[in-house]
Amino acid sequence: MSFSKRQLLKLSALAAAAAPWSGLVRADSGSDMPAMPAANALDGLQDITGGIEKITVQERLARIAKAQRLMRQFKIDALVIEPGSAMLYFTGISWWRSERLTAVIIPRDGDIAIVTPFFEEPSVRESMSFGDDVRTWHEHENPFALIAGILKDRGIRNGRIGVEATVRYFVVQGLQQAVSGMAITGAESITRGCRMMKSAAEIALMKKANEITLAAYGHVYRQLAIGMTPADVNGLMSSAQAKLGGKGIWTMALFGEASAYPHGSNKPHVIEEGQIVLMDCGCSVEGYQSDISRTFVFGEPSTEQKKIWNLVRQGQSIAFETAKLGQHAGVVDDAVRRFYEQEGFGPNYALPGLSHRTGHGIGMDGHEPVNFVKGEQTQLSPGMCFSNEPGIYLPGKFGVRLEDCIYMTNKGPAWFTEPPESLEKPLGKLA
Repeated sequence: MSFSKRQLLKLSALAAAAAPWSGLVRADSGSDMPAMPAANALDGLQDITGGIEKITVQERLARIAKAQRLMRQFKIDALVIEPGSAMLYFTGISWWRSERLTAVIIPRDGDIAIVTPFFEEPSVRESMSFGDDVRTWHEHENPFALIAGILKDRGIRNGRIGVEATVRYFVVQGLQQAVSGMAITGAESITRGCRMMKSAAEIALMKKANEITLAAYGHVYRQLAIGMTPADVNGLMSSAQAKLGGKGIWTMALFGEASAYPHGSNKPHVIEEGQIVLMDCGCSVEGYQSDISRTFVFGEPSTEQKKIWNLVRQGQSIAFETAKLGQHAGVVDDAVRRFYEQEGFGPNYALPGLSHRTGHGIGMDGHEPVNFVKGEQTQLSPGMCFSNEPGIYLPGKFGVRLEDCIYMTNKGPAWFTEPPESLEKPLGKLA
């Protein structure tokens, strides 16, 4: 089984949360940071998700209606959706993927249907809030024959079946064999057409997820100590986000030279005096994600650390100011790279400099289309959400990344969380 980089980060965070504090020594640096986390490290934190408003049945039905309009526009006769963010988005059904197929079928016209193993039906129905056509299959039976029957019952005997990008090959193969008279095609024009523009309810859930992560950062920052390992910091950050009500938590802590590589290094590191601590963390609320990066210096920062931190903070501002309605998303990346090149970094992706895109789309998935990346021609529109994370990386030394997410309003970009003021005040605040 293979894992995405973000899945690996989640797994490492879970492991870290279970690990005890280790290798801590008292700081003698004169800094304001405490030398050692207290035994009651999570005192004062409480769940802040109590007042959230979940996505309503009416909104999910409106999403399906929009998908059906787009299906007619793009001449797609049915969608087959596996468990994951797309299934949750359209139906509210939270399920997992296995070798036993559970799928939602959205026809071009008419009601949705669900295929699931016989013994899973009661559990699947628990998370259903609408729809009643659930067809079950036993272990020796072919679930794709059920999908063919659903399509036939809705008058679909030929045409095109759309699948989103994450649907597995065995599902595509099974569909091809069961509905041989129909073509299988990508459905990004449908799923992306629905999911890219977030509603006010979705924005509110993302704001809450970002609030949780930012509050957890403040809690962790005050407890950083000389001798802490990445596992120590990840464990504290994971626990803090969980206590505040976050789900789907992931964390990454990079110290010193490891911070020069955007996703870290396998070399062992501990916090030392004057060292960069770069963290990239997030969680979800009702399936909607946060993604915030912060870069601290433990103790007194060097002149070079201050310079790079300030340049990255300027890069964030340039990205924000360039993200105007109607502008091509790629222009945001161009503007940041142009500034960095003027300061002697790059050019383009060359190091030292910015070795990755300026930002990515975000929503129910941590990374969604479209991106702030060179050549992206999609125009910025209200409801789009992005990370804004133009780091600078100096191989062999350190890296700095500041990341706050933005959403496009009718007047232009708005912050989910405002970037920090300075290296001396490195946390930022809620927008």
